[in-house]
Parts: sequence; C-alpha cells; structure tokens
Amino acid sequence: MTENALRQLYEDPATQLSSGIERARRQAGILARIVAASDRSLRCVDIGCGDGMAMSVAAAACADLTDRSLDIVGFDWSVAASRRAVARGLAVAQASLAAPGLPLANESVDIVIMSEIIEHLVDTDAALREAWRVLVPGGSLLLSTPNLAAWYNRILLALGVQPLFTEVSLRAIHGRPGTAVVGHLRAFTLRAVVGLLQACSFVDLEVSGAPYHDVPWPFGPLDRLLCRIPSMASILLVSARRPD
Repeated sequence: MTENALRQLYEDPATQLSSGIERARRQAGILARIVAASDRSLRCVDIGCGDGMAMSVAAAACADLTDRSLDIVGFDWSVAASRRAVARGLAVAQASLAAPGLPLANESVDIVIMSEIIEHLVDTDAALREAWRVLVPGGSLLLSTPNLAAWYNRILLALGVQPLFTEVSLRAIHGRPGTAVVGHLRAFTLRAVVGLLQACSFVDLEVSGAPYHDVPWPFGPLDRLLCRIPSMASILLVSARRPD
C-alpha cells in the first residue's frame, strides 16, 4: 500500500467522502452535550473532515446553545475534499496526521473529532498519539468507525462472504456486496476500538451505535433497532477523554 495510491484514491472525485447523515447527527448530539456541559467556549478540530458534511451538522447542532460557543476547524489530507468543505462555508485546512503532524500546539484544543477516518490509516497508534498531543488535559475525543461485527457482517461471514467495510483492493470490490472503493485499511469491532483507545491511555470510554446509510431499505428498521446494541450496530460511536 503506497501513499501515492491512497492519495490518488482520495483525490478522485468519484470516491465517496460522506458516511451518512444519521451517523453525523448522532455524533453531533454527543458533541452538543459536551459543549452544553462546559462553562466556557470550546475549541474543536475535525480531523479527516472530508467534504465537510458531518462538520457542518456538528456546527449546526451547537449553534443554538445560548451561552456556549464552539470554534470548529477541519483538517483533511485531500485537496479535493478540502475544497468541497470550504464550499460549504467551513474553516478547513489541508493537513495530515503523519509527521510532522497537525499545525497545532500541544494541548491547544478541547475536542478532537475523528469521524470515519481511523479505518483509513496505516498507523493508528500514531494518529491517536497526535490526537492526545493536541488535546488539553480533560479534553474529549469523538471517534466513529464502521463495525466489523455489525449484525449483517456476522451473517455474511457465516455464509463465506467478505464482510462489508473491508476491502482487498484499491481498484475494485471483491467478494462482498457493493461497488464503492473507499480505501479502508483497518476493520474494528467494539472490543478492538475500546482496547486500542485504552492502550493509548484514553479514559471514560462510552460507546453507542449508528445506522449505515447504505443498508437496503427493507432492513433499515432492523439496522436502526440494533443500534441499541453497540456491539452489533453498523457504526461505532465512541467518546473518550484525555485524563485531567
């Protein structure tokens, strides 16, 4: 897997950048609760903000909090994605988690959002160390990622079918339903993502579920129902803190 191959994929206008409005709304609700509970205005960065859809939903969710405010800035590796986010009127800069890291000082932000990004990374440990570096003590990490153990993936795997959210090629999908290649390099279960965050010293982990926007419509109600069981949900929504 080369950096150039990944860059070409993410700069391709056909590559899917948004990961579903319902997931974005649920994560924005978590963010709004953190902002509402604070006694001051907060600084937030959305790492891997893509086309800015989720970031705009997050900003809107916090806009009506009467005596709180959220200063949110997005970062993305892709020039094409950054331009689409800027077109939404968002504050976005091109940057990478790779060395030398984000253009942010140590302990300079209150909230780091990593929506549907960790499954695209080669070095997940380094990415979480970078999130830790820029967070203030007591700051929050909001992370979401597809669930390898989603209810339908358990069925697919039992039938010998490649699970959704996993890819074996950057050129085409092989062995599973769907046609969109999005560059997933990692696949997480609830236990795996919790274990990784704990190993990186994050605390107060809370996990909830979100539905997947591409579930065929007859199965949509079941997918939303099973969000109540995070280990079987389509998407894992995790909130965690850097210790005080």
